[in-house]
Amino acid sequence: MNIARADTSLLARWWWTVDHWTLAALSCLIGFGVVLAMAATPAVATRIGLDPFFFVRRQIGLFIPAIAIMVAISMLSPRSVRMLALIGFVISVSLLAATFVVGVEIKGARRWIHLPGLSIQPSEFVKPTFAVVAAWLFATQRKHERFPGDLIAIALFFLVVSLLLLQPDVGMTIVITSVWFSQFFLAGLRMLWVLLLGGSGIASLVGAYFVFPHVASRVDRFLDPQTGDTYQINTALEAFLNGGLFGVGPGEGTVKSVLPDAHTDFIFAVAGEEFGLIACLIVVALFGFIVLRGFARALQESNLFILLAVAGLMTQFGLQALINMGSTLNLIPTKGMTLPFISYGGSSLLSLAIGIGFTLALTRKRFGPGDLE
Repeated sequence: MNIARADTSLLARWWWTVDHWTLAALSCLIGFGVVLAMAATPAVATRIGLDPFFFVRRQIGLFIPAIAIMVAISMLSPRSVRMLALIGFVISVSLLAATFVVGVEIKGARRWIHLPGLSIQPSEFVKPTFAVVAAWLFATQRKHERFPGDLIAIALFFLVVSLLLLQPDVGMTIVITSVWFSQFFLAGLRMLWVLLLGGSGIASLVGAYFVFPHVASRVDRFLDPQTGDTYQINTALEAFLNGGLFGVGPGEGTVKSVLPDAHTDFIFAVAGEEFGLIACLIVVALFGFIVLRGFARALQESNLFILLAVAGLMTQFGLQALINMGSTLNLIPTKGMTLPFISYGGSSLLSLAIGIGFTLALTRKRFGPGDLE
């Protein structure tokens, strides 16, 4: 962008303070997501009787507001980020509770609210907003000891987890718990509590195996493929074998025609078949760069709130990518979670745009005390 440093407009101030390297990596990721949407979704749309470019048009149509939201949020001050996150958290938790009343049950879970022409998954929006709110609470208690920030954060955590487990959504619970725990640890949690909470987390995972049948089924199939249907995993692994180093070429893959979730949970398999191992490694490197760059920028901050918020948001972003790719490669039990900015999905894409917008806003260069407000 050809913007002079002497320009004092809002756009100019944003451009000269935002992290250009992160923007470049995100642009590459989004570009690859558009390419994969055009490669993977037509076959899926045709298979279910829709226009071949139905999902392509919707995904590209969603990218436009997502990018606009991300850029708009990235222009905010830390104080505005906190207020927006708080408002967003209240709304998203309210919608999360509303899923039990007006939600639509899909595959045995109530996670979605259907509106005319739109389906919303409120839990997706809880992730980025809760990370910022929890960071705010933890940081405020360290600054004002009489403020019960830790207790409020713990209460909100149990509220969110309870609602998620009632849906049920164990995978989202694991992600939010991991982010919350990492923030609590960075805020100065005593080692005794680290051990106790860590042990409780492991016990909860074991308990989920016995309480939730779908969790037990996925774990059993991961440990012993003979115990259930592993069609999607086997097909995904074959796609990587077919793709080799350089892939069979854009649009030439066959896995998308037979894999039910080729455009969402298993889109990484389409990338492996059509673009090959090298392209997949580049995607992994982009995710790694964005996460590490975010941590590096956060560590330069003296503001504890910014450090905790960015650490939580980047942990969330990286963990979601890791779960998706790990599931596709059969490194962990399968979990229906999208690959950030690449998989098809409106709620996921918009929530990721909000989270990255928060990160860009909090890691912008600031000059003087006023910029920290």
